Amino acid sequence: MPAKTPIIKIRELHKSYLEGENHRTLFTQLDLDIAGGEFVALVGRSGSGKSTLLNLVSGIDLPDAGQIQVGDCVINALNETERTRFRRRQVGFVFQFFNLIPTLTVEENVLLPLELNQLNGAEHQQRVFGLLEQVGLVDRRRRFPEQLSGGEQQRLAIVRALAHAPALVLADEPTGNLDADNGNRVMELLLQL
Repeated sequence: MPAKTPIIKIRELHKSYLEGENHRTLFTQLDLDIAGGEFVALVGRSGSGKSTLLNLVSGIDLPDAGQIQVGDCVINALNETERTRFRRRQVGFVFQFFNLIPTLTVEENVLLPLELNQLNGAEHQQRVFGLLEQVGLVDRRRRFPEQLSGGEQQRLAIVRALAHAPALVLADEPTGNLDADNGNRVMELLLQL
């Protein structure tokens, strides 16, 4: 069976930080390929660079050296504005702490990435409704995040990340604030969607 074409190509990645007077290296000469449609989990101890790698792939942070390519786009060759546009259009984020906007309803939180990408048509509204229906939140669409349980908030965060049909979905400890049962449900939901 032929190998799938990588959607993410990382070559000779180097990233380090200055912590006080100490120089801390997270990656040296890191190479990684991830094919389209793959579900990849980064596992490691706290402080090993998992979140940093996600931030590098999304263009939030820049490497000290090396190249990060997502699709045809070399992320670290883009300026800040271009990286912001790339994230807005191509990346869906699922954060450990949900990062929902408390003054927006469930539906408004999900519509936000669509509005930022000027995707306001009826088909996009229908997509939002369908996603909320799939995760059991369609009846809660007029509620605010504080009125939801932790599991419901995480499902909402997943739907928001997927609403604009991004090429890449990044999840940083998406089950970290959930009990084991809800954590398992969230992982199943991510795999399903």
